[in-house]
Amino acid sequence: MFKTTPKLTKIFLGLVLGIFVSTSLNAQEIPTDESVIAAGESTFKVNCATCHKIWEKRIGPALNGVTERREVEWLISWIKNSQAMIAAGDPIALELWEEYNQTVMTAYPSFSDDDVLAVLAYIQAETAKGPPVEEVAVTTAGEGGGDAISSSYLMAVIIILVVVLALAVVALIIAARTLVKHLKDVKGLDEAEQEIVSQEFNVAAFLKSNNFVGLVIFVFTIIVLKTLIDGAFTIGVQQGYQPTQPIAFSHEIHAGQYEIDCQYCHTGVNKSKSANIPSPNICMNCHTQVKTESEEIAKIYAAIDYDPETQTYGTDTKPIEWVRIHNLPDLAYFNHSQHVKVAGLECETCHGPIKEMEVVYQYSSLTMGWCINCHRETDVNTKGNEYYDKLVKLHSEQSKEPMKVEDIGGLECAKCHY
Repeated sequence: MFKTTPKLTKIFLGLVLGIFVSTSLNAQEIPTDESVIAAGESTFKVNCATCHKIWEKRIGPALNGVTERREVEWLISWIKNSQAMIAAGDPIALELWEEYNQTVMTAYPSFSDDDVLAVLAYIQAETAKGPPVEEVAVTTAGEGGGDAISSSYLMAVIIILVVVLALAVVALIIAARTLVKHLKDVKGLDEAEQEIVSQEFNVAAFLKSNNFVGLVIFVFTIIVLKTLIDGAFTIGVQQGYQPTQPIAFSHEIHAGQYEIDCQYCHTGVNKSKSANIPSPNICMNCHTQVKTESEEIAKIYAAIDYDPETQTYGTDTKPIEWVRIHNLPDLAYFNHSQHVKVAGLECETCHGPIKEMEVVYQYSSLTMGWCINCHRETDVNTKGNEYYDKLVKLHSEQSKEPMKVEDIGGLECAKCHY
């Protein structure tokens, strides 16, 4: 009598699953619409880019050409729940699982088929573009080379102007002395003219004169007043604030080098007032596999009481005491989701070149004036949002300029203070 084994059972279940998928799902074509590709890119960067790149192997395989190597229906099932496919004994799923050291891929059961197809459309579009070509910086004689060259050029101009001014003063002094010497030799000058020609400049008398003392007092008063006013306007402003964190997390490496999307870690940015500080379990999505010898990664393990050798968790956990960098006064209300999800602003708009920061600092002033200027200059993102249809119509009847945030109440006090 034929006896089954667990391995044969898994293979059998995998074949049954494959037959079921191929017969129950209609063959689906990958979309080519630009809007779908854009949506897929956004989904990919938030959910997939941490472990996958299109043309490079990361934690998972490179994804270029995956739509040609795998059936679309298989990819949909795999992305939604790869663990179920492995448990069912799907041959391809088991092969990938073994190849990547039994690394478990995150399941996305909440994704619809359209969500997965949008991601595949993005991958297919990037595959069609071919591998990225590294750009080579070329500096020509007529082009600037960045801030350093601009600063050097400006300093050179200032030095040249100072030298020219000094030469002009010397020339005037020489000309004045020559003219006075010539006038002294002229005959026929009356007594008053002779007195003017013969007078000498008395430095001590000039420094004691009321005019000079008054000028000094005026300049000193202006400098003091300006210093006091500047100081008053900078109370509570922490632009450039760069505290030392308990763990030396590098945005330059994670967001820059590895291109991890901000929303992968700051999960609240699209749906809440706060972007939220990532919890250690988000770090562990990668660092259960990325086990480079690092004191900083060891601090994460210590905080959650994780043993990387046995891959087990203990109960002696402790919070990571991150230091808040961007602080707004309690009287001011700011909503991340309104700006990121609705307005479509990039993180760099307020936080600056975050992908280049080894240690994060407050890039913008975050003052009331800074916010107001942004509301005066920023066009309202009305595309695809029916909420703004009537407002756009009314605005277009009164003005040909694009509708700004200030046109829809962006400067009302109660928007931020209530």
